[in-house]
Amino acid sequence: MKRKTRVLASVLALSLSAASLAACSSNNNGNNASPSGTPGASGGTSAAKDTITALLPPVSSTYQDNFEQMAKDFNALYPNLTLKIEPASWEDMTQKLDTQVNAGSPPDIAFIGADGISKYVQQGMLMDISDTATPDMINDFDAKPFEYMKNGKGIYGFPAYMEAHALGGNKAFLEEAGIDYKNVQKNGWTYDEFREAIKKGVKKEGNTTRYGFVFATAGVASKDYLNILVKNAGMPSPFTKDLKYAYTSKNYLEVLKDVRQLIDDGSMPKELSSVDAGKRWNMFLTGQTMITGKGLATFENSANKNNAKIDANDGSAVKGSIKADYIVLPVPSFLGQQPVTSVAVDGYVTFRGKKEPTAEHKANVVKAAYFLASGKVAATTNNDLFVAHITKSGKEAAASMTVNRNPDNVAAVEVLLSHAAEARPDIPVELGAKAIKLEDEVIIPKLQALLAGEIKPEAMYEAVKKAAIDAFGAEGVVQD
Repeated sequence: MKRKTRVLASVLALSLSAASLAACSSNNNGNNASPSGTPGASGGTSAAKDTITALLPPVSSTYQDNFEQMAKDFNALYPNLTLKIEPASWEDMTQKLDTQVNAGSPPDIAFIGADGISKYVQQGMLMDISDTATPDMINDFDAKPFEYMKNGKGIYGFPAYMEAHALGGNKAFLEEAGIDYKNVQKNGWTYDEFREAIKKGVKKEGNTTRYGFVFATAGVASKDYLNILVKNAGMPSPFTKDLKYAYTSKNYLEVLKDVRQLIDDGSMPKELSSVDAGKRWNMFLTGQTMITGKGLATFENSANKNNAKIDANDGSAVKGSIKADYIVLPVPSFLGQQPVTSVAVDGYVTFRGKKEPTAEHKANVVKAAYFLASGKVAATTNNDLFVAHITKSGKEAAASMTVNRNPDNVAAVEVLLSHAAEARPDIPVELGAKAIKLEDEVIIPKLQALLAGEIKPEAMYEAVKKAAIDAFGAEGVVQD
């Protein structure tokens, strides 16, 4: 994504337009719309007019092309309501949203990652919809991704998808290396098995090298690699269930050693610290790596489209690219631990202005957020992304839509999502903020130095441990 990527981006850095969105507080004066129990229930009833604003990035390749139709469909469902959508690029989404939040006039709805909820809760600018979202709405969603929209006891919107952060392999290269990828998709692999497999994927011809594994570690992807790996080493969250900081565990040090080991083996490029998300994908499409990461389901779609361009021979394919069948692969597990899939849960988060919104406007915002996250809108968007559907209504709408996906990949994603990392709405905002600060100021720069060969794993571990004890106290960190 974008993520996620977002991702999934995943995976990002990001101006207020002259025509700033109207604040929800300026939309909710004099409204007396009757809240409906289910979408569409208010159609044909007498209700005050209201406008709901939404700030939305290009969630999929065709998402923003559908804005006009989405607004028309919403108005047809609720004739008294107008959905006003402001498009944003991924690059300026955060800056645009933060500018509006800081001015006290955010949009009613913004599409953001669930990991950003605590930030805006701390600023007092999110709208808790736990007293307004109906049981029919809530029960439409799969339970696990819905939990990601919570913080404490509050609910702050609806999830759009839960995207697995996986690895992606070139089918021909995997088969050439003798890797039974179908077995790996079903049963996973250990770090030792993975290490030996990617060694087999290395090919050298003259001055060119095909690596066994490449992962984006620069720019917006700087924290993805380590965050994804440690979840499979007994640390599914930065905090244990008793709220002790987890990354002081000895398992963290072992993962750091393994991160360095794959580079020293020659299975990954020595210049890994300079590989950003764009270069990572270019290396995959041009045959410079057997396996890539962070892999998102939508990459299969991107690879298919590039393959079609190669077949058309019209010069629009990525320069130097080869045809590649994209295979979804799990991240290896470490130290005998159970696999835990890192996931991106992005969604339609509900904001409020400086003034308390009226109950009527709040109900209208909930209708709009649910409309965007469910049914036809969700089905169309998620199919474009190749991500799994997480609502019953979305699955029903998608049943009549055709998607050209590898069935092995569909099954592999289902396995990955079956052990997705648990949401942690119990982590206090203050602890979460400290962990983010530690990540930004210590973990990311130290990881870059480790990848570049400037420091040893032990030095990075000791730096993280010292910073964690300074932040949380000796009793507030794992000591094993």
